[in-house]
Amino acid sequence: MPELPSWMLVVSLFAQTEEAAAVDTVPVETHPLINLAYLLAAVLFIFTFKFLSHPRTATRGNILGVLGMLIAVGATLAMPGIINTGYITIAIGLGLGAAIGAGLALKIEMTAMPQMVGLLNGFGGGASFLVAGANLHENLKASDASLLTPWNQSILATGLSGLIGGVTLAGSLIAFAKLQEIQAFRKPISFPAHQAFNAILALLALICVLGLGANPSWFVLYWALILLAGILGIMLTLPIGGADMPVVICLLNSYSGLAAAATGFVLRNNALVISGSLVGASGLILTKIMCKAMNRSLPNVLFGVMAADDGGASADDVYEGKVKSAGPEELAMIFDGARRVVVVPGYGMAVAQAQHAVRDLMNLLESRDAEVLFGIHPVAGRMPGHMNVLLAEAEIPYEKMIEMDAINPTFPETDIVLVIGANDVVNPVARTDPKSPIAGMPILEVDKARNVIVVKRSLSPGFAGIPNPLFAADNTLMYFGDGKKAILDLVSAIKES
Repeated sequence: MPELPSWMLVVSLFAQTEEAAAVDTVPVETHPLINLAYLLAAVLFIFTFKFLSHPRTATRGNILGVLGMLIAVGATLAMPGIINTGYITIAIGLGLGAAIGAGLALKIEMTAMPQMVGLLNGFGGGASFLVAGANLHENLKASDASLLTPWNQSILATGLSGLIGGVTLAGSLIAFAKLQEIQAFRKPISFPAHQAFNAILALLALICVLGLGANPSWFVLYWALILLAGILGIMLTLPIGGADMPVVICLLNSYSGLAAAATGFVLRNNALVISGSLVGASGLILTKIMCKAMNRSLPNVLFGVMAADDGGASADDVYEGKVKSAGPEELAMIFDGARRVVVVPGYGMAVAQAQHAVRDLMNLLESRDAEVLFGIHPVAGRMPGHMNVLLAEAEIPYEKMIEMDAINPTFPETDIVLVIGANDVVNPVARTDPKSPIAGMPILEVDKARNVIVVKRSLSPGFAGIPNPLFAADNTLMYFGDGKKAILDLVSAIKES
């Protein structure tokens, strides 16, 4: 079950809403009741995390998060001075944002939700640096000496907001392009001295931050900082391969929270500081967990050095003359004697919207006294918890969704593993080829089962772009076709057998 992405979407919305309301007038001190409301909202946010940690309480957690959001936004709108900005202007901004957000939410399919998450985090980073820049511009225009003294908190926070927000926006746009499989960005892109170039960009951006801190009136430095940060965000994300994008999405989530927290210091808004810090810290924790699940180094993710090796066997070498395919009638005979079946869902199941057909297959097999479980890889799909959400949508019990570490030791005693649309997360090359793009990544060891049935449209590679020797293994049968139709045909064949 995804714990952080839904929370991050809400916090990004909150950050943009609250920041937009506070651009023109930022009171140095707020009323004690407003701070009390912020404290209550922060407590609700923390309980949101607590309840989101388990699928059975996730709905309650979302409700608490929304309630905390309403309290925080309401308190912000009640700040002294906000009325001077004009509630009509704020309402127009909220209306436009809500209309665009609702339109995207209705149009975007569940399979494209990772791209949506990436975009919204990028927008959160962009909102942060725009609001911080607008605040600096207003202070310069008002010649407020108290806020324009060198090295004061607001100026340094403005620089950090610009740096982190710029990296977040540009990096998220590249991540979106990779997840959307736009041809120009699908493969890792790097060049000689790439890391040296990144280091120079980071140094120049830091110089801009320090220069702005020393002389806040040099407003041009802020926009130079945004430009450098944007280029840095692009350069950090380009060399990362598609198979590692779930980790990058988690990291960009964290960056969006840190940018919002920095803007909270600029605006002296406690709720924004707290919520941004929660997202930033939890996002880093999730990134670390994802790195462990994929056997990646956190420094490599942070500094964009995860480019894949292009070496390895070709698809012809792996598959030629070795792949065995079967139809639903032949597979039904294999299922007839199965007593333990493990289903491994992947992105292909999400694309085919086959989860309800899979549920019907589970019910049929269980009616014949077979045990049916679901093996879940931490990064199956395009974001953490992607498969859990789809299976829960089909009302498959949570206790049947078994994590990778728990399910792997049971595969040798498993009669049938049914792989639906998964590729990289079951690719044994991760164990055997140290030069592979997925080398060392923990996988679901389905190749150790007695029989493996793989449902795919074709032998096309997964997001990592490499062939899968599992498809040509002696104990594997390929079942080619659309995931949903293939499972429905299999259900009909089992009933008739």
